[in-house]
Amino acid sequence: MEENLNFSPNALIVLKKRYLKKNSQGEVIEKPKDMVERIVSAVMDIEKRYVTSDELLAGRKQEFFNIIANLEFMPNSPTLMNAGRSLGQLSACFVVPVEDSMESIFDAIKSTALIHKTGGGTGFNFSRLRPKNSMVRSTGGIASGPVSFMKVFDAATQAVKQGGTRRGANMGILRIDHPDILEFIKCKEREGEISNFNISVAITNDFMERFFKGEDYNLIDPRNKEVCGKLNAKEVFTLIAEYAHRNGEPGIIFIDKINEANPTPHLGIIESTNPCGEQPLLPYESCNLGSINLAKMVKEEGDKFTVDWEKLKRVTHLATRFLDDIIDANKFPLPQIKENTLKTRKIGLGIMGWATMLGYLGVPYNSESAIELAKKIMSFIYDNSQQCSINLAKERGVFPAWKGSIWEKRGIRVRNATLTTIAPTGTISIIAGPTSTGIEPIYALCYFRNVLEGEKLIEVDPSFEYVAKKRGFYSSQLIERLAKGESIQSMEDIPSDIKRVFVTALEIEPIWHIKMQAAFQEFTDNAVSKTINLPNSASIDDVKEAYISAFKLGCKGITVYRDGSRSEQVLIQNKEKDTKDRTKEKSKGVVTFPKPRLEVIVGTTTKVNTGCGNLYITVNQDEEGKFFEVFTQMGKAGGCAASQLEAIGRLISLALRGGIDLKVIVEQLKGIRCPSPSWANGGKIFSCADAISRVLEKRAVDQKELLEVKFKQPIKEKVSVIKKDSNESLHNIVGVCPECGFALRHQEGCVICDVCGYSKC
Repeated sequence: MEENLNFSPNALIVLKKRYLKKNSQGEVIEKPKDMVERIVSAVMDIEKRYVTSDELLAGRKQEFFNIIANLEFMPNSPTLMNAGRSLGQLSACFVVPVEDSMESIFDAIKSTALIHKTGGGTGFNFSRLRPKNSMVRSTGGIASGPVSFMKVFDAATQAVKQGGTRRGANMGILRIDHPDILEFIKCKEREGEISNFNISVAITNDFMERFFKGEDYNLIDPRNKEVCGKLNAKEVFTLIAEYAHRNGEPGIIFIDKINEANPTPHLGIIESTNPCGEQPLLPYESCNLGSINLAKMVKEEGDKFTVDWEKLKRVTHLATRFLDDIIDANKFPLPQIKENTLKTRKIGLGIMGWATMLGYLGVPYNSESAIELAKKIMSFIYDNSQQCSINLAKERGVFPAWKGSIWEKRGIRVRNATLTTIAPTGTISIIAGPTSTGIEPIYALCYFRNVLEGEKLIEVDPSFEYVAKKRGFYSSQLIERLAKGESIQSMEDIPSDIKRVFVTALEIEPIWHIKMQAAFQEFTDNAVSKTINLPNSASIDDVKEAYISAFKLGCKGITVYRDGSRSEQVLIQNKEKDTKDRTKEKSKGVVTFPKPRLEVIVGTTTKVNTGCGNLYITVNQDEEGKFFEVFTQMGKAGGCAASQLEAIGRLISLALRGGIDLKVIVEQLKGIRCPSPSWANGGKIFSCADAISRVLEKRAVDQKELLEVKFKQPIKEKVSVIKKDSNESLHNIVGVCPECGFALRHQEGCVICDVCGYSKC
């Protein structure tokens, strides 16, 4: 249907759920074609300020419409959601400053809430905050430190839902020389802590030099810039690697490398990035992003595909112009963001579909040919984007902060202080798909997609499907095997040259991931979002080597993810293998973390008369019917009684989720006495703790009759789309999508759902 344009069935699901207009009853009242026209109309309102020819305006409107409708270019999510609507906030990335005062901290929290409300993500550098336990002169109190305040930001983020579409996303950064750096590195040790933040350590060139020499480095008090301690650079570097090896965080940004490329140093230094790290920004700056779909930038010549350079040039010029228009069409959430954004007019034109393009071209991702092509493609995009920005400057003027910028020193008059950014494109690649995300390799050649309620559609990477049909080995049986998780590398009937080209993310050595990131970074004036995938067997030294390679190759930051390193993965891994691994880990002295909570679990609530009043004890069970958590509530009790009961419940829940035998817990609580015992059901209740032990004991006896619940686990039916290794363990899955029940996977510091487009950073 024309009204659905070229969007795939899965793209239509995502559009209807997140992007198309709805009425007050939540019913979709907009077609995809209407959405594209709405976006283009908002852009054309700006074009009319500079173009007077009706013929030229009509042609440009059609061009803008076509590059989106044909899935050749896609703006960032806030533009898709809000352009031409009352909210009108069109930028994805923001940085909010945090100064060392209570007023600044809570001003920043307020700004964050307003930004998240409109669909943006925020980045912060907490390095200006005084360290933990410092004296607060105004009150004589003790400072709680950056990590403590990060938790306040995290709680505020949790309470604000981004435009009704997604949870807020944050980046938290701390300099390597801040006195609280060790606490910061460890602050996400327990999964679920500070869950609305990605965290990164800002590493300096000085630190890296001292690391290579094995020297100590200075810790600097941010209040007075004085040295207040020393740490060994190698030990801290190893600690960062240990925690990243454990669960992927913290990431690293090379802050001096970022500032070497700062286009407006006269306006200040760059301290932070957006949540996925690809957009460094000055305080109160924003940036709107958009991505060219490289899968659409190829053409068939004879019996092979080649890059369509003319088409790529045309789309690059249109996309650059489109993004510059978006700046003026934007309704900014804060006046200071509007002021600073208009000073520099930064745009972030990037790409998606890189791996799919390589598939069409027959070039392996992990090859020098791919690295050289990456440089050629990105330099071509950068040069043409710059030429368009030069043309816009002639037509509209340079960006206001041009004087004193690096562009003035080069003698180049441009409209935009920055031009290119490589973003993750998690959701917009589904909308523009099927196509691969950002510059990531193909994660799986085949996915199950949910089309309608209960109906599944197999979606195959288009380049692989094309080649398989052309070479004559395409079959429904092949696709079924791939959908169940089998790799083509183990299939004897697949030609060897095809196996060489179509390698997936976890079949590629980490160094090729880093080389690819560095190749694109060379011609990207902002930064590159990329996950460096490591096998589960990777060591801490492997993580350190990845960091060193990224630094030496000129990357502005690096995020690693070791397959299976997050505990949520036990939800869908092979249970026998997982049990053996946990036993092995315990024997090595590895800390055991509590089992993650499902969104919905069931239980019973028991009323017990105690000497302090009526005590209500709720005992919940997990999907296997085992005791999982305990909540307690005593009438209208407050103060000390309520807090102690909450503490008891939390500790019991922690023990249960950590695998402690119920009998041991009951033994510890049973018989504890307080001054006000009572009688219940013919027995003496010595205390609230004693009452809890008796309820647990009773529920243990009759739980089979009362609470034998078998949960339906849709994840177990659907995760087969993710690649398996020879041991049949699933890769990179980090939980269950709260919206569609599909598998969540880790990518670029976020969790994403390949089915419905849900993402959380």
